[in-house]
Amino acid sequence: MLEIALIYLAAAIVAVPIAKRVGLGSVLGYLIAGILIGPYALGVVGDQTDVMHFAEFGVVMMLFLVGLELQPSRLWTLRHSILGLGGLQVALSAAAIFAFCYWFFAMHWQTALAIGLMLALSSTAIVLQSLEEKGWLKQEAGQNAFSVLLFQDIAIIPILALLPLLAFAPQTSTKEISDSIIASWPVWQQVCVSVAVIAAIIAGGKYVSAPLFRYIAQTHMREIFTIFALFLVVAIALVMQSIGLSPALGTFLAGVVLAESEFRHELEADIEPFKGLLLGLFFITVGASINFELLFNEFSTVIGLVVLLIVVKACILFALAVTFKINSKQQLLFALALAQGGEFAFVLLSVTTTLSILTPEQTSLVTLVVAVSMLIAPLLLMVYEQIQKRSSSALPEFDKPEQISTAKHVIIAGYGRFGQIMGRLLHAQGYEITVLDHSPSQIELLRRFGNTVFYGDAARQELLEAAGAHTAQMLVIAIDNPDKTIEIIKLAHKNYPQLKIVARAIDRRHAYQLLNLKVDAFNRETVDSAINLAVEALELLGNTKQDAERAGKLFRDHDRAAVVQLAELWGDDASYGVAVRQRMEDLKQVLQQDKQAQSDLNTCDSGDCEDGLTEVASKPKKPDDAHLE
Repeated sequence: MLEIALIYLAAAIVAVPIAKRVGLGSVLGYLIAGILIGPYALGVVGDQTDVMHFAEFGVVMMLFLVGLELQPSRLWTLRHSILGLGGLQVALSAAAIFAFCYWFFAMHWQTALAIGLMLALSSTAIVLQSLEEKGWLKQEAGQNAFSVLLFQDIAIIPILALLPLLAFAPQTSTKEISDSIIASWPVWQQVCVSVAVIAAIIAGGKYVSAPLFRYIAQTHMREIFTIFALFLVVAIALVMQSIGLSPALGTFLAGVVLAESEFRHELEADIEPFKGLLLGLFFITVGASINFELLFNEFSTVIGLVVLLIVVKACILFALAVTFKINSKQQLLFALALAQGGEFAFVLLSVTTTLSILTPEQTSLVTLVVAVSMLIAPLLLMVYEQIQKRSSSALPEFDKPEQISTAKHVIIAGYGRFGQIMGRLLHAQGYEITVLDHSPSQIELLRRFGNTVFYGDAARQELLEAAGAHTAQMLVIAIDNPDKTIEIIKLAHKNYPQLKIVARAIDRRHAYQLLNLKVDAFNRETVDSAINLAVEALELLGNTKQDAERAGKLFRDHDRAAVVQLAELWGDDASYGVAVRQRMEDLKQVLQQDKQAQSDLNTCDSGDCEDGLTEVASKPKKPDDAHLE
């Protein structure tokens, strides 16, 4: 056993650094290492089935860490892409592959459907690892790819339940094809148990884990904390597997629940090395499992099927990207990232073999197609990377840090219409500013008019540092990208705590995010202009200038206070909706009370009121005293 471990480690040490150096990436390096040591190349290791079962735990750990990066509110915002985009991807891909297998290859419909379902799935391990390594996971295509992969993990459950219904032979006992201890129970009982277990994981992560982590942290023994973190992941995976659910799904949910825990960063630091090691082992076993003897004997058939699989899935994914209005620059990345087969196909193949849905020859061929497509997957992302480099080669490079002047007072990130207004006012008041903008056309235009503007991304620490973030008094973030704004704020909070941060909010949801990040000041970009126009509209409707301006001020104060209070309810649709409706009524009441008070005051000015009324009427009810919108 030690000899096998030494072989795996040596292969990784040799192949991965070389692959990284020549630009192939670590995933392809591990796959090449597996090919070299596998039974069909050097032959230093044999069958990889048992090792792969162990290595698949790396995928489980990876989903746990991904969950730690996603707060429940963020997961809720992904619900449409998870169900809509993910559901359509699986359904359309399975239908297209079924049609090819049934009509063009004359397979039985049961076999064609089983192959369609398993090939519709993509490789969670390869996609997430590759996107994270290249910094694409948090981009729009990366987030949508993650949503699709999450749906695929969930879809494994009904697919496993469907496969016995496709069997040609009398159905094998469910116990023989499933590790689930409740497989023989009635379906309604299995559903109840599954829901109860998932609810227990969520409740335990929210209410039980924190005291346990605090208790263990008080021992000041880091290894015990690491042991408990591993115990938590293994226990959840085992429980989910024992009831027939995806272990990766269970640990992902646990990670999401723990995303708001104060121990989140310690958990990430402790789990990360084990995740990387097991994922590397998983990729090596995939490479070693490629049957090169069958590949050489059926080379044209295998390559043709691999190309067909990738083209069909990529076309469907690209069409979905267009339909769901993914950024045009991200559509190709989304399509290529998910076009390969996935590791869950190996799990489904073992079940279909037991049920005699596929012949041994068909099983070997599908296994080889999946493995080769997974091998090609990193190459597809390399092709995309080269396309992006060529398309962006015409754009000017960011100004080098040494070319950027250091700000004495204020750094402004983004110098469009919003940033220019702020910049002109601050400059007119005598403050020295340094401007960073990432739009080449905007830079060219501003420099043409004599403005000192530097081409750079404020989310890059070296550029922010060069702009004087360590000595400046304030950072103004005036860009129109909410996610980029959040990224810059977090960077500034972490590295330049002395900076006062003033940010442009795109909409209400963005304002809530800025409040949670505790920026020093923010304003929604259209609020003031809309209120000012509404004040003019009131005047045109016959109100006095004083009354119209007073109504505008009350509305502005009421709205600002409402944003602060409603931020606490964002994500809870039911409570948020009730609160918004209540605050709309309260706003109407506040404005009516003020209007009545002003009317009473005018009556007093004419000498027709009781003593003391003037004092009361001059103090209308403040918005803060009422329920706020």
